[in-house]
Amino acid sequence: MKNIFNTSKSALKAATTASLIFTFGACTSNNVEENNYPNVIYVFPDQFRNSAMEFWANDEYSSYLNHKSDPVITPNLNKFASQSIVFSSAFSSTPVSSAHRGSLMTGMYPNNSGVSLNCNSNRPISSLRDDVETVGDVFSSNGYDCAYIGKYHLDYPTPNDPENPGHYVEKRIPAWDAYTPKEKRHGFNFWYSYGTFDTHKTPHYWDSNGKRHEIREWSPKHEVDVAINYLENLSDDRDSSKPFFLMISMNPPHHPYKSLNDCMEEDYNLYKDKSLGELLVRDNVDTTMVKAKSAAYYFAQITGVDREFGRLLSKLEELNLSDNTIVVFASDHGDTMCSHGIDDAKNSPYTEATNIPFIVRYPNKIKHSVTNKLITSQDIMPTLLSLSGLENKVPKTVQGESFANYILTGDDENIPNSALYIRNLDGEKDDNGKTLSYFPETRGVKTQEFTMTITIDRSSKLKNILLFDDINDPYQMNNLDINDYPEVAEKLMYELAALLKKSDDPWYNEKVLSDLITYQ
Repeated sequence: MKNIFNTSKSALKAATTASLIFTFGACTSNNVEENNYPNVIYVFPDQFRNSAMEFWANDEYSSYLNHKSDPVITPNLNKFASQSIVFSSAFSSTPVSSAHRGSLMTGMYPNNSGVSLNCNSNRPISSLRDDVETVGDVFSSNGYDCAYIGKYHLDYPTPNDPENPGHYVEKRIPAWDAYTPKEKRHGFNFWYSYGTFDTHKTPHYWDSNGKRHEIREWSPKHEVDVAINYLENLSDDRDSSKPFFLMISMNPPHHPYKSLNDCMEEDYNLYKDKSLGELLVRDNVDTTMVKAKSAAYYFAQITGVDREFGRLLSKLEELNLSDNTIVVFASDHGDTMCSHGIDDAKNSPYTEATNIPFIVRYPNKIKHSVTNKLITSQDIMPTLLSLSGLENKVPKTVQGESFANYILTGDDENIPNSALYIRNLDGEKDDNGKTLSYFPETRGVKTQEFTMTITIDRSSKLKNILLFDDINDPYQMNNLDINDYPEVAEKLMYELAALLKKSDDPWYNEKVLSDLITYQ
């Protein structure tokens, strides 16, 4: 296959042009103030699977999930769900942290956002584009005070340690952690973040001025403390005359989840005496895996995240900010946690990895409901902007669809009925081990009824096809032969081709497996 998997010059030029057109047409902060636009808080813990919320066991919600929910304790999310629209089928299109975040920030698919793979120092091809208009850029240019707290994981790490110029911020190679300088923060004027650093009780952060802070407490608690300080504005960190856009990216329940170094003991005590059979209740789980012992720690992290999320909501109420604040609870991707007997927590087409929380609260504007509509990674950015009254400011580069009208009115006329699944791997490498391109190994389509994925080998030949009836086989244990379901296969192939075209995917441009996929 040709080395076509870097963004083309023509695509970059077109995106840049659209970006410039948008920038010159942006409204001023006065427009925001005159329209009393809402505040927006987007909270997204990493690797938090959708089934790991307690309310799914209740009658109102359980029929939407179509499978057993995890035995977790999440009282604050339970209450929050009862005040919100709850998406049961939210879908992480590329279920790894960086790629999802690239789509979240830009509304683009990974081939256009610049973030095709998880970011590390051996992957210079995978980094959020500097020239693209992100959700932070749009809110900022339209009069919002913008803050980012927590894990970022969108920059290709370079030797730019502000305290040790010419060196990476960590010693391991490839480096995964990264410092994001001011010119790469895409509209966020308040910054308290890091690249990726998986130690939950000894985190570190770089502040708006590039100073590093070494912390000795559980990261979600510290991050909510920082967020509360931002909301109270005791340190004059934000312009209180503006609405704010606040993103809080918690690392837990991302691995590691092996010991009390990874969670709070009070939360672990809620699960420690339960058997593996009581904790891992899904029909497709393999409790003999070594990883199975991690379940109690994983669920403990979730309960701890719930507590901190509740503390944030309580502070909003105390500050009389709740009524005019859109709050979203979501995640990057899920965690298989021994389902299907695989070790990879993510980067697979299984429901445990792709199905993420997506819950939206906007008092007096959004009625409580539960929906199985397929909102995806690319749809989140235009949805947030449109819910905030900035629907006319969505960049032309955005490839996702806004669900705002559906969320506000229930009108589903223009809501997509299918979603594209993407799995990329490292492509060609140079003599120094640097990745020069990405390999688009798997593409697939998710509908309400089915999941289908197609995987190729390095010579672009068919490797395998997975087809699951998600209604009758919710644990995806029976891979159907497409030859036995020709009408289903034909429809899904057509849907897949349309999504590949919409996303300008390499498979569409190269007409990969054209004898199988119904390209238009």
